[in-house]
Amino acid sequence: MILFEKRLNMLRMLLLPMLLMSLSVFASDDVNGKNPILIISSYNPDSRNTSQNVSDFVDEFEDLGGNAPIVLENMNCKSFSEAKLWKGRMRDLLSKYRGSRLPSLIVLIGQEAWTAYLSQEKQDSIPVMVALASRNAILLPDESVDLKTWVPESIDALNELPSHNVKSGFVYEYDVAANIRLIRDLYPDTKNIAFISDNTYGGVALQMHVKEEMANFPDLHLIMLDGRNHTLYDLIDEIRALPQHTALLIGTWRVDMNDGYFMKNATYMMMDVSAHIPAFSITSVGMGYWAIGGVMPNYRVVGREMARQAVKWLKSPRDGKPDIEFIPNRMLLDYKQVKERKIDLHKIKGKIELTNKTPSLYEQYTKEIWTFSIAFFLLLAGFIVALSFYYHTKRIKNKLEISENQLRIAKDEAEESNRLKGAFLANMSHEIRTPLNAIVGFSDVLAFGEISEEEKQGYADIIKVNSDILLRLIGDILDMSRLESGHVAFEYELCNVVQLCRQMLASVEQTTGSKNNRFVFVCSMDSFTMQTDQQRLQQVIINLLTNANKFTQDGTITLSLQVDDEKQLAYFSVEDTGCGIPAEKQHLIFGRFEKLNEFAQGTGLGLSICKLTVAKWGGEIWIDPDYTGGARFVFTHPTHINL
Repeated sequence: MILFEKRLNMLRMLLLPMLLMSLSVFASDDVNGKNPILIISSYNPDSRNTSQNVSDFVDEFEDLGGNAPIVLENMNCKSFSEAKLWKGRMRDLLSKYRGSRLPSLIVLIGQEAWTAYLSQEKQDSIPVMVALASRNAILLPDESVDLKTWVPESIDALNELPSHNVKSGFVYEYDVAANIRLIRDLYPDTKNIAFISDNTYGGVALQMHVKEEMANFPDLHLIMLDGRNHTLYDLIDEIRALPQHTALLIGTWRVDMNDGYFMKNATYMMMDVSAHIPAFSITSVGMGYWAIGGVMPNYRVVGREMARQAVKWLKSPRDGKPDIEFIPNRMLLDYKQVKERKIDLHKIKGKIELTNKTPSLYEQYTKEIWTFSIAFFLLLAGFIVALSFYYHTKRIKNKLEISENQLRIAKDEAEESNRLKGAFLANMSHEIRTPLNAIVGFSDVLAFGEISEEEKQGYADIIKVNSDILLRLIGDILDMSRLESGHVAFEYELCNVVQLCRQMLASVEQTTGSKNNRFVFVCSMDSFTMQTDQQRLQQVIINLLTNANKFTQDGTITLSLQVDDEKQLAYFSVEDTGCGIPAEKQHLIFGRFEKLNEFAQGTGLGLSICKLTVAKWGGEIWIDPDYTGGARFVFTHPTHINL
């Protein structure tokens, strides 16, 4: 019966990925139209562990009421010899899920999927969860490198989390220094550390991490037994020839340089030729039959914990520090090895766990001991209740203090808002008064003065100019108000921006007056079509061109357009050969009512409107500080808008 259950469990592990894929394809367009959860598995040889995590994730997710469809994709990663292909595989997988199929969450399982995702361009739109991966990683290699001799840099993958929107996960952290201390505690005469790693991504990443950490132990010589350039039998010969005072540190071993897979039989062969050499494990490989022990992660199935984090995230998305849980390390020793080698455990500093040991008296009589312990816990209950009351009172006090601080902040914000309102009204009064005085004054002259027809026409022109200034000021203020309050709805449509730029340049050129400026358009493309609000894009370009024309006399004004396909951004720039903007005042130029030349025509709102408009469509605008021939304004526009 037990044998039948084991075989049934194995069959379930093997069939689970195929069943998930078939079910998820059906579900991806169902369940109230919700976006799927995309699970990307490395599909490495440790498939049983992966399948168990995926199975537990699905079960717990459904138990917690999760109703988003789940899609499983396998990268089918094998040996490190094919590492150059993984980045492309990941890119192809991600490209399948765009638009209506955009995942609500990506779950990366395994080292290979983890590093393939980190090797992609910045991914900041979809939240990511990672599991069964190490903090110590390497980025995937370029096509040109020789994988057998490549020495990549070991990186801390946690530094990559913000740029790839990783929100949560369960990560291993291999502690090389703790293993070296353990070896020295038991074998203080050790002079050489021989590290065994295989031809897998995990093996190479761990090898680089060990090499980096061993720099902190200059008195120890590191010998690399690298599966990338050794067969199993070459490795056995090198182990047999290791010098005295050497300790073995076992990393991973499944694949050699010929991509041949070996299981425990390979490590048994290594063990046979190294019986005289103390062996330790950093990954649990060799534990129970070869290694004396080691400091290694306390590996466990985390599928259900992953599901709980996923449900928590989907119910209440949030920003802030990623919720990464490190799988804790433990110092594990083989009790039988300790006895056979007559190791004195008192030499070891730190907490020890033993395996292969006969159960202790406590383990044999756990229920009885707990029965006698209940009385003691009952006595503790009263103390715990009193303690909880104390902490509850303290928590209420802390909340009151926080509320007081929040009220103080709200008061300061209200005072600042009142100050800004006063400043705004003062600016408005000043800007409206000037054209209004001109309109009223010259209207009175026209109404009551005896003047010639030529003078009348001149006064009428002055009234019209000031009326236009007043109308433009009010229009700019309304635009500012609508943009800042978010009441402006952009109407995106396909537009040939090359043609639009040519039209805007020609339009402004006809209104230059006596400036004698030359207008130039620079673009390497005859046409380029993208989604934009044509009216708002025209407004930004015209504002910048008009501004350049205002401060340029007998010079050149250049409008440029470039497209970065990789970043999916269009870069527009307007540069002139005018008087320029002092470097110390460039940060002020986009402020409201900001005019560096008080005698120049204009309200000081145009560039503020440009900044708000560009930000509305998801772009940026700035002054090029390196341009010294006048002034150069640059703004960006996404080439693809997610409507």
